[in-house]
Amino acid sequence: MSSEANRYWSSVVRGLTPYVPGEQPKIADLIKLNTNENPYPPSPRATAAISAAVDGSLRLYPDPNADRLKAAIAAAHGLKPAQVFVGNGSDEVLAFVFQGLLKHEQPILFPDITYSFYPVYCGLYGVEYRTLPLDESFRIRVADYARPNGGVILPNPNAPTGCLLSLVEIDALLAANTESVVVIDEAYIDFGGESAAALVDRHPNLLVVQTFSKSRSLAGMRVGFALGHPGLIDALERIKNSFNSYPLDRLAQAGATAAMEDRAYFEQTCRAVIATRERLAGELAALGFEVLPSAANFVFARHPGRDAAQLAAALRERKIIVRHFKAARIEQFLRITIGTDEQCAALVTALREILAG
Repeated sequence: MSSEANRYWSSVVRGLTPYVPGEQPKIADLIKLNTNENPYPPSPRATAAISAAVDGSLRLYPDPNADRLKAAIAAAHGLKPAQVFVGNGSDEVLAFVFQGLLKHEQPILFPDITYSFYPVYCGLYGVEYRTLPLDESFRIRVADYARPNGGVILPNPNAPTGCLLSLVEIDALLAANTESVVVIDEAYIDFGGESAAALVDRHPNLLVVQTFSKSRSLAGMRVGFALGHPGLIDALERIKNSFNSYPLDRLAQAGATAAMEDRAYFEQTCRAVIATRERLAGELAALGFEVLPSAANFVFARHPGRDAAQLAAALRERKIIVRHFKAARIEQFLRITIGTDEQCAALVTALREILAG
C-alpha cells in the first residue's frame, strides 16, 4: 500500500504485526499438511442440518443467543447453557476474552512458544504481557505461573508443540492464580487430552475455549465456544453485543448443533486421527527424527542432520506442504498435520527419498 494511503492509519494499526495464517495454496493434487485441518469430512448429520437450513428462513436474522447450540454444548460437557458462550471460531472468542477479561494493570502471562495470535491480540487491544520459557523438553512449567499477573492464557495441548498438561497440572495452575482469569485454549484437546471443562464448576476464574474447526471438521464454518462461570460468560456477551449481536448465522448454528450431538461420529474420527498420528510418529522416529509427544492432530519434529527449511522446500517440490516456523528455539522443527493414512504414507515415502538423497 502506498505511503499516501498509510497516512490515514491509526497509531494502533501502525504498531501492529498481524498474525500470519497457514498457507492456503491453490495447487492441484496437493497433500496439504500445514494448517491442522481434519482429514475427514464433517458429521453427515451436520451437513444434512446445514442443507435443511438453506430455505426461506435465511431472510430472517439468526437466533442472537444461539440457544439450541448452547444447550447442545452444555449437555455435552455436563454444564448449564448460562456457562456457554459461542462466536465465529475460537479466534473471535479469544478476541473477546482479551478485551473483556485480560486487560488489566498487570501483564498477562503465556509461553514463549505458543499460539502466535496471543501477542497480536495484545498489540491490538493494548494488553501488556510477559512470556515464560518452555523447559528443555518444550513443556510448560506450571510452577512458573505462580506470580502476580493480569491473567494467564495457554493452549492445551500447546501449539505448535502438541505437548499436553494433565488436569492435575491445570488444577494446580488455577489454585496458584485465584485472583486472575486462567484461559485454557483447547483447540486440540479432543485428540488425546482431558478437557478442563471438568474443572469449571470448581474454579470461578477458569475459562475454557474450544473450536468446531479441528475435531468436528467444521473449519470452513467458523464456530467456537467458551465454557466458564456465568459471570465470565456475561463479560463476553457484553463485548459481543457491543460488537456484533448476530455472530453465528443460521447455517452455522444448525451444523454445529448437529455436529455436537453426533457423538459417535466425533469419537470415530478422533480415534482415526490418533491412530494415524501414533503410526506417523513411529515412522518419523525410524527415519531419525526427534518427535515431541503430541496430544494434538499434528506432530512437531526435527531431524538432527537436516535443516528444517530445506526439508520443507524439498517436500513442497513433491507437492507436500508442512508448516515451518522461523522462530527462536523451534526453527529446526516442522509441524506436520495428521492427514489420512494415504497422505501420511506419501509424506514418509517422500522424506525417505529426501534423506537418502
